[in-house]
Amino acid sequence: MEISSFPFPTPEDYPSNFFSFFQDFDFPTTDNTTATVFASEPLLKKRKTDDFDFDSIVEEGSLKTVEDILSKFLGFDNEEEKINTQFDFSSHQPTQPLVNQSVFELNQQKMDSVKPLTGNNKRSRQNSAEFISTSEDSTGGGNSQPPLQQRRLWVKDRSKAWWEQCNSPDFPEEEFKKAFRMSKATFDMICDELESVVTKKDTMLRQAIPVRQRVAVCIWRLATGEPLREVSKRFGLGISTCHKLVLEVCTAIRSVLMPKFLQWPDENKMNQIKQEYQMFSGIQNVGGSIYTTHVPIIAPKVSVAAYFNKRHTERNQKTSYSVTVQGVVDPKGVFTDVCIGWPGSMSDDKVLEKSALYQRANRGLLRDVWVVGNSGFPLMDWVLAPYTRQNLTWTQHAFNEKVGEIQRVAKEAFMRMKARWSCLQKRTEVKLQDLPVVLGACCVLHNICEMRGEELNPELKFDLFDDEMVPENIVRSMNAVQARDQIAHKLLHHNHAGTNFL
Repeated sequence: MEISSFPFPTPEDYPSNFFSFFQDFDFPTTDNTTATVFASEPLLKKRKTDDFDFDSIVEEGSLKTVEDILSKFLGFDNEEEKINTQFDFSSHQPTQPLVNQSVFELNQQKMDSVKPLTGNNKRSRQNSAEFISTSEDSTGGGNSQPPLQQRRLWVKDRSKAWWEQCNSPDFPEEEFKKAFRMSKATFDMICDELESVVTKKDTMLRQAIPVRQRVAVCIWRLATGEPLREVSKRFGLGISTCHKLVLEVCTAIRSVLMPKFLQWPDENKMNQIKQEYQMFSGIQNVGGSIYTTHVPIIAPKVSVAAYFNKRHTERNQKTSYSVTVQGVVDPKGVFTDVCIGWPGSMSDDKVLEKSALYQRANRGLLRDVWVVGNSGFPLMDWVLAPYTRQNLTWTQHAFNEKVGEIQRVAKEAFMRMKARWSCLQKRTEVKLQDLPVVLGACCVLHNICEMRGEELNPELKFDLFDDEMVPENIVRSMNAVQARDQIAHKLLHHNHAGTNFL
């Protein structure tokens, strides 16, 4: 579709008193006359059907009427815009030559000279803060040059009252612990450890977010599991900024704190762990209790079937997708090894085969060490699993009871971790590729709280339930079968076996 251009006004279309406005224009003529000839000769009145009332021009002949017509014609809205134009109505002369200029060009010049609106824009900036950064003259003051254009940054003014109250020294310890699942002393220790990695520099446009606020955004998000929009309201930051801070702090926790607070024990530490497990179970050489839990996720865009959790779906009557978290804990419930991120459709024994712990054992680094698992793990030279067949003897029942006590240590550790960090209880908004970093940070923070004696509020108790699937090949080593039978015999004949199975 083609649209014709707006016709430029000609002398034939307007009365005589209007030609003073166009006296500098070169009108085309066919009879060797000029524009002044047209002005001197009277013209017949023509009735127009447009918005202009030309009769009022002839009858009144006033300059004010001409100005009103120009105002409508050029689109002026007020008197201030009329004054800013390039025409001088008092002298009826243009301040600049108008030859070979169209009405649209004049209107464009007027629009370029109009100042930007500050009050009637669509998005109100009443709740915004304005930051202006100016640049000094590059000549140093000798030959002054026109000042550079100012840069403006509009930042939404958000309330930080809640965080400022929590960050106050007068804020009650119990309230702080309820919000962040840890005491102020533990929180300060984490901030000090992460300060060198998390700190950002101020810029010309804004000040950097303090380290304490950055760490608090991450910990509060993990502790409550609230959506990012609620985190934004609490800390007075943008939603995207809060999401970025959570990932940055979790990455810093993994790189800085994980080597210090989550690592496989050395020889001295391992001997201490063996003694503690033997004291309450009677089983020698137990170096850890292993357990695998599932963390719900939103259905991924790729490999959906791999993350589909059939057992949880059947039990809850709701389609469930998950990732696995395998962990080995010491007698105090502190993680010594974790394997995170494998799809939820994998069984516990398959996850174990994919873990670094399995590779460490194949290299002979777990010699003379038992890792106790539940019925979902196979019996191997270094993995001690309970009896799963029916019609068990008293000796076998007694053995399963002691193995259950050791296994309960790992399960309760996962229960406390999920209760402390509520983000693990429901489907998270974190992308699948970023989820292992977040889950690893939760494990590290759990260890810090456990090592520092941070008690968990009983109101946050969480019941953990994971289905145990017996592997197809339950026995992987005949030597392990004999070793298990010997352990069960010693427990029964040395009065270490209980009678709860009776």
